[in-house]
Amino acid sequence: MNDTTLLVGGRIHSPSSPDATAMAVTGNTVVWVGQDGPGRALHPGAEVVDLDGAFVAPAFVDAHVHATATGLHLTGLDLTGVHDAADLLAAVRSAVRPGEVLIAHGWDESAWTNPRLPSRAELDDAAAGTPVYLSRVDVHSALVSTALVDLAPGAREVDGWSAEGPLTREAHHRVRTAMQAAITAEHRRRAQDAFLRHAAERGVVSVHECAGSDISGEADLAGLLALAAEPGRPEVVAYWGETGAVDLARRHGLRGLAGDLFVDGALGSHTAALHEPYTDRPDSTGARYLDAEAIAEHLVACTEAGLQAGFHVIGDAGVAEVVRGFQLAEKTVGQRALAGAKHRLEHLEMVDAAQAELLAGWAVTGSMQPQFDALWGGADGMYATRLGERAAGLNPFATLAAKGVLLAFGSDSPVTPLEPWATVRAAVHHHTPGAGLSARAAFNAHTRGGHRAAGVNDGLTGTLQPGAPAHYAIWDAADLVVAAPDSRVQRWSTDPRSRVPALPPLDPDSPLPTCLRTVRAGEILYDAFTSAA
Repeated sequence: MNDTTLLVGGRIHSPSSPDATAMAVTGNTVVWVGQDGPGRALHPGAEVVDLDGAFVAPAFVDAHVHATATGLHLTGLDLTGVHDAADLLAAVRSAVRPGEVLIAHGWDESAWTNPRLPSRAELDDAAAGTPVYLSRVDVHSALVSTALVDLAPGAREVDGWSAEGPLTREAHHRVRTAMQAAITAEHRRRAQDAFLRHAAERGVVSVHECAGSDISGEADLAGLLALAAEPGRPEVVAYWGETGAVDLARRHGLRGLAGDLFVDGALGSHTAALHEPYTDRPDSTGARYLDAEAIAEHLVACTEAGLQAGFHVIGDAGVAEVVRGFQLAEKTVGQRALAGAKHRLEHLEMVDAAQAELLAGWAVTGSMQPQFDALWGGADGMYATRLGERAAGLNPFATLAAKGVLLAFGSDSPVTPLEPWATVRAAVHHHTPGAGLSARAAFNAHTRGGHRAAGVNDGLTGTLQPGAPAHYAIWDAADLVVAAPDSRVQRWSTDPRSRVPALPPLDPDSPLPTCLRTVRAGEILYDAFTSAA
């Protein structure tokens, strides 16, 4: 039996053969890339799939997701479209069901017509006695009903408590834990299944789940890993954000104690740690949860245990503390061991060139989310409201890349949508001139960069060339113009002299490609492709 598939009649994004129109896959491996005619001659017994002009590219990796939260968002109440407190309360009234906790996500008062948030009394009235958890778009604060607070012991006595407004910091963590406990196992499985299907439909073959005791819980992670082990699912590379949890990491076969291990919070919720106060809240510099000594201790423990360490860090004071932690850890384990562990930092929004150079020396990965800038950057965006002139320096992708920091792109879903081409476009069209990347660099950060961030650095994975794992997606892009890797936009090129693997258009007004098929290691995860010869 011949288990070779030959894809012909399209455009193949391959560094080894930039003008390729055909690709052969045997089993789980790409075995040949080139032109249609030679492909048919070399593989006479192959199953032939006529691409009919479609575009084939390495499948995406999302380097930072929260699977269950995203699944709940996909299958439940969506608050991203509400415009004010009245809209939000009306949405809650229409969605509450007696006996079920209501979980919803996505409100962002910085984009509302009136930024006034509903009071707890107003939310209680809309909830009619139902436990309600409504997370802000950055998931670092939430509006909650009294019925949910009553399920969270001690929430009223800890940092971040508010009798009226959203809960932050430890109070938020406690009500979130109560919310998670109220989710049934079947509800959780449905949410995780919805997330994995959604990822596959978006051309994603691997996601990095950023779990932890403050995020989702061990039972949630175990359920996700079991579901992902079923055939036809994207890969889940799992991280757990907790110090001192080496045994847990080994019990579940985790890649590391990384992800959302919080050094600080988020800019939108005024909890990212800053050197200078927030422009719109001059009495606050945010929150810092770990100091350099604790950061260093975690780095040393993970390095010695053969695990990746990593931290959620956003504000400039948080980044400075992380850098100092690496410096302290180096004194214990040495630079070579520290760099060899390939630790990672999530978000890394307020980092300067000197810090980037130091991080590159420790081979740190910057796991970043370009859609943050697309949503909140610019002169009139949330970043400018929170930080004033400091906002222009956020998410400096070009600086990090120039200093040698490996970039791995993701969505932080459900914070931003799991839309990989939108992420690539956001990295190219950064609000700050000179901070963005070329199309090629941005695409690589969302494909090869994600595999490398998880420890796969064989020079092949994340590409389409002979010997590479057959992780690819087919995109409906036949009628689109194409972005050249080192320029803004050009027409599809069939000139072999160009030596340029073309990409779909990334200019802001262009439609983005639609995924037709997603394949991981030769196995189809999602299929809306019908043309075959």
